[in-house]
Amino acid sequence: MKVDVLLGLQWGDEGKGKVVDVLTPRYDAVARFQGGPNAGHTLEFDGKKYVLRSIPSGIFQSGQTNLIGNGVVLDPVLFREEAEALEASGVNLKKVLKLSRKAHLILPTHRLLDAAGEKAKGDAKIGTTGKGIGPTYTDKISRNGLRLGDVENPATAKGKYESHRDAHLRRLADMGCPADSETLARMETAWLDAIEYLRGFDIVDSEFVVNKLLSEGKKVLCEGAQGTMLDVDFGSYPFVTSSNTVCAGACTGLGIAPNRIGEVFGIFKAYCTRVGAGPFPTELFDETGKTIRDLGHEYGAVTGRERRCGWIDLVALRYAIMINGVTQLIMMKSDVLDGFDTIRACVAYKINGKETRDFPFSIETGSVEPVYVDIPGWKTPMTAVTSEAQFPAAFKAYIEFLEKALATPITIVSVGPDRTQTIER
Repeated sequence: MKVDVLLGLQWGDEGKGKVVDVLTPRYDAVARFQGGPNAGHTLEFDGKKYVLRSIPSGIFQSGQTNLIGNGVVLDPVLFREEAEALEASGVNLKKVLKLSRKAHLILPTHRLLDAAGEKAKGDAKIGTTGKGIGPTYTDKISRNGLRLGDVENPATAKGKYESHRDAHLRRLADMGCPADSETLARMETAWLDAIEYLRGFDIVDSEFVVNKLLSEGKKVLCEGAQGTMLDVDFGSYPFVTSSNTVCAGACTGLGIAPNRIGEVFGIFKAYCTRVGAGPFPTELFDETGKTIRDLGHEYGAVTGRERRCGWIDLVALRYAIMINGVTQLIMMKSDVLDGFDTIRACVAYKINGKETRDFPFSIETGSVEPVYVDIPGWKTPMTAVTSEAQFPAAFKAYIEFLEKALATPITIVSVGPDRTQTIER
């Protein structure tokens, strides 16, 4: 048995949570393999809206195992808030959720280091969510991290925490941003209480859990966070996240061998968005961009920040499909473009007067000019569409255009936010 991987192909916010929720009934387990509590996967069903930060999006279905893998960085306080809200809504979380003891923990001082680091960058700041994710991954790579397994034993947990905290406090002082003792004390109390709460969950060696499921013939879906263009190696560096968001990240983030990867579902919006700083070749600064933002409710699920909006970028999408080995495409938010007479698609970049269809080493703002083609809009309310047979001709033509340009089939189309507004082709 092989695992299937589901991930974003753009700059995140593609709608992965909804699709994981829709696909979960086909699987025995859903496993999150990277990222931190800035993920913000949004799900809507039965007239309710849920936002998940760290917990996999498979928890709302029929009792499948859900796993937070070793590649995830976990904030105990935010996890507790998220978990208690879900439990209050009726989800028996302790029954279905397992946590990897190799997952690294976000400390209160990681959040302080995140803020201090952004402040030091001035105008060159990355635009992080300030949740301490980058500093936690930095500690992980420099072999100074604190993992969930390190605090399983209450007798030794506080001492290990204090050793890491004190190292961070010295670093903050060196940066000219000493921690406020009262603020830190409040954060610390909440963090230690949340660690006690975490101990009530099933803490496991997740690599053995996943591989045992596969050896028993069970089906596993791996859920990524953020998007390919935010990958620390292959994204728009340095304006990226701190982990590998690509398909290979499922191997290192869960302990899966490369030959155990099966289908790779790549999710993209019918247009494009980005949150925070960094280059965005197809960004729209006019009324059209604002219209897309308003119609698509393009605001961060966790932060509430406005998302920058633009036309679809096929250069970046082809690159993402190649890097991930995508076998099936899933197009989201097609309904947002219902009212446009004409839809644009970037098919190439012009750099220094030369046209290229390959994604370049750098896409610094101003260095790339998108080359567009215009496509007739479908002018049909897609939220009312319930089957592929009802697709308007212009919408079918848009799908065919994308499939040809991307050389990959689009097998699922989302026509609205609810889980029922998902059409398989």
